[in-house]
Amino acid sequence: MNKLNISQIISDGRLSQEYEVNAWVKAFRNDRFLALNDGSCLANLQCVINPDDYNSEFLKKVSIGCSVNVKGTLVESQGKGQTVEIEVESISVLGHANSDDVRKTILSPKKHSLEKLREQAHLRVRTNTFGAVMRLRSKLSFAVHEYFQKNNFQYVTTPIITNSDAEGAGEAFTVTNLDLKAIPKTTAGEVDFKKDFFGKQANLTVSGQLEAETYALGLGKVYTFGPTFRAENSNTTRHLSEFWMIEPEVAFCDLEGNMDLAQDFITYVINYALKNCREDLQFLEDRLIKEESALPKQQRSELSLIEKLEFVVNNQFKRVSYTEAIDILKNSKPNKKKKFEFPIHEWGADLQSEHERFLVEKHFKCPVILYDYPANIKAFYMRLNEDQKTVRAMDVLFPGIGEIVGGSQREERLDVLVEKMDKLSISKEELWWYIDTRKFGTCEHSGFGLGFERLVQFVTGMNNIRDVIPYPRTPKNLDF
Repeated sequence: MNKLNISQIISDGRLSQEYEVNAWVKAFRNDRFLALNDGSCLANLQCVINPDDYNSEFLKKVSIGCSVNVKGTLVESQGKGQTVEIEVESISVLGHANSDDVRKTILSPKKHSLEKLREQAHLRVRTNTFGAVMRLRSKLSFAVHEYFQKNNFQYVTTPIITNSDAEGAGEAFTVTNLDLKAIPKTTAGEVDFKKDFFGKQANLTVSGQLEAETYALGLGKVYTFGPTFRAENSNTTRHLSEFWMIEPEVAFCDLEGNMDLAQDFITYVINYALKNCREDLQFLEDRLIKEESALPKQQRSELSLIEKLEFVVNNQFKRVSYTEAIDILKNSKPNKKKKFEFPIHEWGADLQSEHERFLVEKHFKCPVILYDYPANIKAFYMRLNEDQKTVRAMDVLFPGIGEIVGGSQREERLDVLVEKMDKLSISKEELWWYIDTRKFGTCEHSGFGLGFERLVQFVTGMNNIRDVIPYPRTPKNLDF
């Protein structure tokens, strides 16, 4: 007897073959028709039992949510909704689920809001929607590693606990071993971090970029893929306090090469999902169409989910300078009619999501790469252009979410880097090791960061980033 998961049984599909399966009960009709799911695929496996073979007490235990072991023969289904089913020879309940308890949870067979599902995040992966989302997340994660490994990148694990803030924005979580009821103070009344575990202030990382840069300047091509943390008080559909970041860094690579890499990488992983997750994508597309049917026509997506993904992988990304983008936005109808929440008045404005989405969704109607941003709105490590007012930065903008990738050619010139750090009051003592790399065989190099959850959000069509990570961490939310 073959012991396989449901995905394997359905794809194997050998009639008259005996199978054994462990799964959870999704539905049980007329004491005869059992719908099982083990999370391996979207489809349920119908199992048909003869109720006369079991007493009523046992049949009551076969309830929604319980786990069972089923053994039987695969046959052609006589009913609608499936092509094959299992004729059950034996069934045993492995883990009980009280029906009264189930009715109080999202396992009950009725429609639940996404907010309700978030409140029971430990159970939501058993729903069709979140099963599909999390399988896609898993496949996309694999595709990330596969792309870089195929292209001779070395995987580097950068520190999670650090004493640097790569962004220079003061938005890091502090890590401490001090007694919070008796915090030691200096004579100046400040926290005495010299008495802390590391002897200095420590934070959760906001980015592995700086460390990855140092490894790129020894290994050539590297990438990180790990958790990052931002202490931003942002309650939006696009922000998390804990998320996963993909950060490649490449030596001897300029901004043009960086943009090429970003497009090639993104199209690869989306193509992987299209080829390997079609069933889940189709389910999520149907869900999105149904959800949008209640909206006014002008608010509905012009493309279906799969069409949108295919459009991205089949079209060249439009490359536009920041200066050109500002001119477009200044002269746009939404700006002139004061429809933007943040009106564009002059060059130097920091673009918001509404501006990014306008460029992508309304003006160019394709993914956009903006480059050469004003230096004063970008980080210290970005290479200064000859005009002395812009840097070799680039952002990749996608429909629905705006910025999905942020990157740059890094400042490789020692004197320029030090001057920028001084100007921004960034400690050269703390980042001595980063400065060191510009002293020993410095070279042009580039990289970018891609928030994995935003990629998953785009591919799945989910409207809220909290629904594409198992247990979202947001302000005032530390459940589970």
